[in-house]
Amino acid sequence: MKLLSALTLTALLSTSAAFAADAPAAGSTGAAPAKHMSLKACNKQADEKKLTGADRSAFVKECHGSAAKKS
Repeated sequence: MKLLSALTLTALLSTSAAFAADAPAAGSTGAAPAKHMSLKACNKQADEKKLTGADRSAFVKECHGSAAKKS
Protein backbone atom coordinates (compact mmCIF):
# COMPACT_ATOMS: atom_id res chain seq x y z
CA MET A 1 0.00 0.00 0.00
CA LYS A 2 2.89 2.36 0.76
CA LEU A 3 4.35 1.66 -2.66
CA LEU A 4 1.06 2.55 -4.37
CA SER A 5 0.82 5.79 -2.39
CA ALA A 6 4.40 6.71 -3.22
CA LEU A 7 3.90 6.02 -6.93
CA THR A 8 0.69 8.05 -6.99
CA LEU A 9 2.37 10.97 -5.25
CA THR A 10 5.32 10.82 -7.65
CA ALA A 11 2.98 10.79 -10.66
CA LEU A 12 1.04 13.78 -9.37
CA LEU A 13 4.17 15.81 -8.67
CA SER A 14 5.72 15.09 -12.05
CA THR A 15 2.47 15.93 -13.85
CA SER A 16 2.11 19.26 -12.06
CA ALA A 17 5.70 20.14 -12.90
CA ALA A 18 5.01 19.44 -16.58
CA PHE A 19 1.97 21.70 -16.54
CA ALA A 20 3.91 24.45 -14.79
CA ALA A 21 6.57 24.32 -17.50
CA ASP A 22 3.91 24.87 -20.18
CA ALA A 23 2.24 27.80 -18.43
CA PRO A 24 2.98 31.28 -19.84
CA ALA A 25 5.06 33.68 -17.78
CA ALA A 26 3.24 36.17 -15.60
CA GLY A 27 2.29 39.29 -17.50
CA SER A 28 2.53 37.74 -20.95
CA THR A 29 -0.42 37.08 -23.20
CA GLY A 30 0.75 33.60 -24.10
CA ALA A 31 -1.15 33.84 -27.38
CA ALA A 32 1.38 35.98 -29.22
CA PRO A 33 4.53 34.18 -30.29
CA ALA A 34 7.54 36.25 -31.28
CA LYS A 35 6.81 36.11 -35.00
CA HIS A 36 3.35 37.59 -34.40
CA MET A 37 4.95 40.39 -32.48
CA SER A 38 6.93 41.34 -35.56
CA LEU A 39 3.74 41.26 -37.62
CA LYS A 40 2.20 43.65 -35.11
CA ALA A 41 5.20 45.93 -35.45
CA CYS A 42 4.95 45.79 -39.26
CA ASN A 43 1.26 46.73 -39.11
CA LYS A 44 2.10 49.63 -36.81
CA GLN A 45 4.70 50.87 -39.30
CA ALA A 46 2.16 50.58 -42.12
CA ASP A 47 -0.28 52.64 -40.03
CA GLU A 48 2.36 55.30 -39.46
CA LYS A 49 3.02 55.46 -43.21
CA LYS A 50 -0.75 55.61 -43.84
CA LEU A 51 -0.57 52.74 -46.34
CA THR A 52 -3.79 51.16 -47.60
CA GLY A 53 -4.89 48.38 -49.92
CA ALA A 54 -2.34 46.51 -52.00
CA ASP A 55 0.50 48.84 -50.98
CA ARG A 56 -0.15 48.07 -47.31
CA SER A 57 -0.37 44.32 -47.94
CA ALA A 58 2.89 44.33 -49.89
CA PHE A 59 4.66 46.38 -47.23
CA VAL A 60 3.48 44.20 -44.34
CA LYS A 61 4.35 41.01 -46.23
CA GLU A 62 7.85 42.25 -47.02
CA CYS A 63 8.38 43.64 -43.52
CA HIS A 64 7.17 40.47 -41.83
CA GLY A 65 9.22 38.27 -44.16
CA SER A 66 12.42 40.17 -43.50
CA ALA A 67 11.74 40.14 -39.73
CA ALA A 68 11.24 36.36 -39.79
CA LYS A 69 14.54 35.85 -41.66
CA LYS A 70 16.43 37.87 -39.03
CA SER A 71 15.22 35.59 -36.20
